[in-house]
Amino acid sequence: MAWALPWLLFQVFPVSDIVTTDRPVPVRVLAVAGLVAFTVVYLQVVRDLGAPRRVRPEYLVMVVLAVALAVGFGSSWAGLMIYVSAATAGTLPRRWVWPAVLAAAAVCAAVVVVLDYSPGLLFLPPVCLLTGFAMQGTGHLISLNRELQEAREELARSAVAEERMRFARDLHDLLGHSLSLIALKSELARRLAEVDPPRARQEMADVEEAARRALAEVRDAVSGYRQVSCAQALAEARAALSGAGVAVRLPDAVPALPGGVDAALGWVVREATTNVLRHSGAARVTVELTEDGVRAVLTVTDDGAGTGQRLTVLGSGAGLAGLRERVAALGGDLAAGPVDGGGYRVRAEVPLLPASVTA
Repeated sequence: MAWALPWLLFQVFPVSDIVTTDRPVPVRVLAVAGLVAFTVVYLQVVRDLGAPRRVRPEYLVMVVLAVALAVGFGSSWAGLMIYVSAATAGTLPRRWVWPAVLAAAAVCAAVVVVLDYSPGLLFLPPVCLLTGFAMQGTGHLISLNRELQEAREELARSAVAEERMRFARDLHDLLGHSLSLIALKSELARRLAEVDPPRARQEMADVEEAARRALAEVRDAVSGYRQVSCAQALAEARAALSGAGVAVRLPDAVPALPGGVDAALGWVVREATTNVLRHSGAARVTVELTEDGVRAVLTVTDDGAGTGQRLTVLGSGAGLAGLRERVAALGGDLAAGPVDGGGYRVRAEVPLLPASVTA
């Protein structure tokens, strides 16, 4: 409401008229009371300019007071119609604003020219119109700023939600692999504890190392620095699958891949390995990786019989959904399903060049 106070400067004309014009005391008292009442109602109206546009009772009271004072006391009071223009532009529904502003300017002109001709106050009617323009522009800017603020808040909420999803996906991918390996080696160590204690101790040492590595990876993920390379994921897959008694065939060499592609394929290897350990009962796993300068293709195939269980887990679980999001973000495609003749295959195809992907 503080912005409305400078507009009270136009009240210098009615105040001067009260002081300088010779009128009976009761009339002067009535003029002062009318001006005070008008000012109070005007400030009440402009205080609620942010409210929904409608014809409010206090606005009607202000209009009646302005017209009555201007007609009753002469051209020095015609400036009150400027306040009516200002309040009209911010209060009435938009389709009624300009008819009401023109009406206020017409009343002001009629009082100054017809009722009580005062050449020195002929600037008041144009000021009524200019005030309407100014308030309309100010209201438009306020609306735009409010919409911009709402858009910023929505973008901030979206960014927070996206970051939460990314973090949850990373933790799932990191801990799912590591905890599956820990569970597998712990079970193996328990079985070997009596028949082969040295081997059992070695397995428990591997469990300790896997737990430490998982802790470090979680810390890296929390810090936002974790990137799993394809070569690193393949090495971990060899160790995990070999420890579970699964024969592994890996690519002879890992080609140099762009950072995002390398990390995405690394996650694919990790998730596929985790699901082999959890669900497949496979005896052999083959990983193939090729690139032709345009696209990189990674295929993980196993001969396990647990395809039905994996279809349920992969089809609705967070693992495959997270992989699809990672691969799709690079413009690639991920497919997973049973293989004719038995087994299961996960295939990821990712372009090596940046792709424009619709979010």
